[in-house]
Amino acid sequence: MQTSPSNLIASLYARAADHIAPRPRPEPAAAPAADSPVSGVQDFLATLRQSEAQATAALTGKADPQSVVMALASTELAVEAAVTIRDKVVEAYQEILRMPV
Repeated sequence: MQTSPSNLIASLYARAADHIAPRPRPEPAAAPAADSPVSGVQDFLATLRQSEAQATAALTGKADPQSVVMALASTELAVEAAVTIRDKVVEAYQEILRMPV
């Protein structure tokens, strides 16, 4: 079997490039942690607690408005993400219920 000149050149170039500057080998993908939903819920609760603390500090005059706005924006983002996840779970559950037995 004959190798075409372009394939031969490409393979020689790849071997030479490896000897000059070895390419980093990709790391195998790590398996997702079994407690990732738990850590996600913990992060969500931490965000809510932080936002509540900032709002309380703002009401007592101990926080600047910028930090309050940032805390409320992060809380809004976390709540929107939680609602989206809930909607997807409900949608998947409804799809399962529609499956014929």
